Amino acid sequence: MQKKNELEEAIYTQRYVYNFHFHLIWSTKYRTQTFNTPALVQEMQDFLLQTAEKNKIVIEKLAVMPDHIHLLLSFPPSKAPTSAIKALKGRSAQLFLANHPEIRKCQDWSGHLWSPSYYMSTLGNMGKETVDKYLENQRYNAKK
Repeated sequence: MQKKNELEEAIYTQRYVYNFHFHLIWSTKYRTQTFNTPALVQEMQDFLLQTAEKNKIVIEKLAVMPDHIHLLLSFPPSKAPTSAIKALKGRSAQLFLANHPEIRKCQDWSGHLWSPSYYMSTLGNMGKETVDKYLENQRYNAKK
């Protein structure tokens, strides 16, 4: 049962309360169609889920496309977004290429699976307009 002052869908820890989510996308080096079989897709999904669990990252949604990855994830505010990205991209590439030396050899990737770039956006349960209105109401109430 939810306590009276608890926020719905927020995550409560001993030190902080948070409710934020990130949409993260990155692509393979040169947009190569690497994940072109169900077995390769499943293998990459497993590596990403395993890496996320070890790094206290919650993957809420995951899509492995032939040449890119989509993730909806959440992690504690104590973790920097860049460290989450580095863990997911770095470890998944390391595990995948160790299992598939033939893929590493047949591609001219300089030993890299992923492009160095990525796209990340934040999501929340309130839009910018809702927050703006809330803050305006706070200012109004403070003047009373």
